[in-house]
Amino acid sequence: YSTWKRTLTRRAREAQMKRFCKAQAIQRRLEEIEVTFRELEQQGIKLEKLLRDEDGSPADQKTQWMNQLLYLVQKKNSLMSEESDLMIAVQELKLEEQQWQLDQKLRCYMNKEESLKTPEDRAAEQEILVQLLDVVNKRNVLIHIQEEKRLSEL
Repeated sequence: YSTWKRTLTRRAREAQMKRFCKAQAIQRRLEEIEVTFRELEQQGIKLEKLLRDEDGSPADQKTQWMNQLLYLVQKKNSLMSEESDLMIAVQELKLEEQQWQLDQKLRCYMNKEESLKTPEDRAAEQEILVQLLDVVNKRNVLIHIQEEKRLSEL
């Protein structure tokens, strides 16, 4: 029994560490995206000024600036899509953590001998089950959102 309990504890710590590392990686990427947004914004401002101010510029120069501006818009849209995916991943991680905590609480109640449970214990167990079901439903909604987004991008 103690070996089994240690194994479960170790696996729980590993899963928690994995979620933490994933959350850190997501946070870093979100910060990188924010910096890139600012850079794209500055480049876009420069290109817009060039397009507005340079009336005597050759047509092919204006076309080149316009193409660069369109490229910046495409890149920004791509980054916004990635940022959206990352925000969904953050929500998913939060829900995973919440589900793990509820699982732990539920195990405590379920491991208790049925004859020793008080009415309060039974009520708490039912409440945890309701919360757990709510978390699972929220995760399911996130999965559907991701799937719809993936299909719309195709």
